[in-house]
Amino acid sequence: MDVEIVGKFLSTLPEDDDHPYRTGPWRPQTTEWDADDLTAVEGEIPRDLDGVYLRNTENPLHPALKTYHPFDGDGMLHVVGFRDGKAFYRNRFIRTDGFLAENEAGEPLWPGLAEPVQLTKREQGWGARTRMKDASSTDVIVHRGVALTSFYQCGDLYRVDPCSAETLGKESWAGDFPVEWGVSAHPKVDCKTGELLFFNYSKQVPYMHYGVVDERNQLSHYVDVPLPGPRLPHDMAFTENYVILNDFPLFWDPRLLEHDVHLPRFYPEIPSRFAVLPRRGGPGDIQWFEADPTFVLHFTNAYEDGDEIVLDGFYEGAPQPLDNGGTKWDKLFRFLALDRLQARLHRWRFNLVTGAVTEEQLSESITEFGTINPDYATAKYRYTYAASGKPGWFLFDGLVKHDLHTGGEEHYPFGDGVYGSEAAMAARVGATGEDDGYLLTLTTDMNTDASYCLIFDAARVGDGPVCKLALPERISSGTHATWAPGAQLRRWHTADSPAGAIGL
Repeated sequence: MDVEIVGKFLSTLPEDDDHPYRTGPWRPQTTEWDADDLTAVEGEIPRDLDGVYLRNTENPLHPALKTYHPFDGDGMLHVVGFRDGKAFYRNRFIRTDGFLAENEAGEPLWPGLAEPVQLTKREQGWGARTRMKDASSTDVIVHRGVALTSFYQCGDLYRVDPCSAETLGKESWAGDFPVEWGVSAHPKVDCKTGELLFFNYSKQVPYMHYGVVDERNQLSHYVDVPLPGPRLPHDMAFTENYVILNDFPLFWDPRLLEHDVHLPRFYPEIPSRFAVLPRRGGPGDIQWFEADPTFVLHFTNAYEDGDEIVLDGFYEGAPQPLDNGGTKWDKLFRFLALDRLQARLHRWRFNLVTGAVTEEQLSESITEFGTINPDYATAKYRYTYAASGKPGWFLFDGLVKHDLHTGGEEHYPFGDGVYGSEAAMAARVGATGEDDGYLLTLTTDMNTDASYCLIFDAARVGDGPVCKLALPERISSGTHATWAPGAQLRRWHTADSPAGAIGL
């Protein structure tokens, strides 16, 4: 492995830090690396694996003003690229406005998720367009050959080179970016049409918008999605002809919000609501469906089946887990553990003719952060690849392959002290089936103080990795990841671009 340190940032975090999400598997990185010809410590790199795996993580450089939440950390993008049996690694901090300002000041300037907004040291922040710093640390997708990182409480989309991991600036959509509202995490790219679908939300009427960016990177559709009040939607889904947005009964307490206190509550007496509208439809075209009260962080896929829309995602049996005592950390971060949320794969069916809703639980296993073969988005599909969680923690301790046809599951536990990332399915070059490809994840191994990229045969996840690649440094845990095929990247990148220089 040919390794070079290309950047290192000064951290002002306390040396005796005891925060559970700034230590251990969540220990932040401060170093940026270039590593070529990654070493396979087990197996061989498949020669028909072609593209890049991208993962976003939270890496705070400065202490919180009062109480740190792991979603406050500055975004860092990790790239592992593959072609012709070789692999490279890059990682870079995402150069957001907030990241640059705080590093110039040498201290935190904006309150985080678990802090009152009155603590801000600046008149204006970013996240949710003035509430908190936009760390761009939640999600990552690839549109038109460029990676876009995003923040879960609405912010800018930062453009990042998907091979070098260098920040290219903010997305503008030729001046039509909704600056006042921003864009939520989890915009979707339809690989069949080249469109990017997105939503945003705020505390201002109508409380939500939905938009479409076409393959030319122009904002071609942007409409109101009126809600009864401020909500906290986190994800969306789409079919060939429709988008599905949501209004879940977990949102900021309206009485406290009047005093600028942002405390979410779950209201079990209020049903979940799903908005189904044509992809180029307006407010008058929305059809609302009511279902059992819950909260859903992530959906896996949606498709049309006759008169029905089929939607799959992770239903939370306990969106507001009970406070069962324990340490202050146990109480504060009980909303992060998959077992406390009781997250399980679930299916909703919405009949567009009768308005009827049916729903069913698809698995008994506690899983979340599910991904699919992206070529099967909007189509009837069979497999979901999800993460299992360490009890009581926001840490992924294994992979689960759900077979939605048979109800069967393949489990692969990482082992004690080893934690993974959201897995991405990479179709094999010339693939002929839904699971004909590879599943990729990055691990944080506390036993060896190291990190690895694991490559699984997606058809036999339970057999374990077919290849294990060493990374230059143990990385922090984090949130979302994606896969971009090499052929897609080469469509947009020239030979002298970072992608061409690296060999993609």
